[in-house]
Amino acid sequence: MAQEILIERLFESLVNGDRPAARSIVAEAMDGGAGPALVLTSLFWPTHELIERMHRADQLTRIGYHMATRMLRVLIDQTAARLPRQNFNGKTVFACCGTQEGEELGAQIAVDILEAAGFRVTFGGGGIPSDEILGHVQENQPSYLVMFCSAASDLPGIRQLVDQLREIAACKNTQIAVGGGVFNRAEGLADEIGARMHASSPLDLVQLLINPELFLARRAENEQREATRAVLARAEARAAMKKRRAA
Repeated sequence: MAQEILIERLFESLVNGDRPAARSIVAEAMDGGAGPALVLTSLFWPTHELIERMHRADQLTRIGYHMATRMLRVLIDQTAARLPRQNFNGKTVFACCGTQEGEELGAQIAVDILEAAGFRVTFGGGGIPSDEILGHVQENQPSYLVMFCSAASDLPGIRQLVDQLREIAACKNTQIAVGGGVFNRAEGLADEIGARMHASSPLDLVQLLINPELFLARRAENEQREATRAVLARAEARAAMKKRRAA
C-alpha cells in the first residue's frame, strides 16, 4: 500500500509540473531505505507505466504529459548515476525501442539497469530502420538484441528482423529479447512474432538475460500455478452456485 501511495504522489507531482515535490518524493523513498535499483524498478517504472496508460486513454493534457516525461527522465538519469556497477559479465546488448518520448523513457530504465548489472550496452533508441538494425547486429554480433518498449507500429519491422536473424547463420549467437510497451499490452504477442525471450519489466529483463533458462523455467512454473488457481476458482464458483440453487 505504501508503494502505491508513493507512486500516486509521484505521478501527481510529475503531471502537475511540481519538480521540487517530485525530487522530495524520491529523496523520501531513498531515506526510507530504497536503493537506486529499487527506486528505478518499483517507483519510476510503475509511474512511467501509469503516465503512458493515462496518455493513451487521452486522460492527460499534452502539457501534463510533456512535463511528466521530461522530469521523470531527469530523475531517472540522476538515480541511475547512483547505481552500483558490476564488472563486465561478458555479454553485450544492443537495445532499441519505440519512437515516442515515453517509449524511449521506459527503455532507458531497462538499459541503465542492464548496464549496472554488468552488460555492455549500446542503446539506439527509436526510429532506426530495420535494415540498419540488422546491419549493426551482423557487424557487432551482440549477445542480445533487445527491443524494449516498442510501439505497435514497430511490429512489422520486428517480425521481419526475427525472421531474418533466424535465417542468417552469421548471427546465430545473437538472441532476441522483447518486452514492455506493446508487448505488455497484448498478451501472447511476443510468442506470436517468434520472440521466445520476453520480459514485462526492466527487472525481469535483467534476470532473463543473466540466466535465460532459469528465468523461463520459473515463469513456466508461475504460469502453471496461476492456471491451476484459475481452474480451482472456477470450480469453487460453480460449486457455490450449485449450492445456492439447491437451497
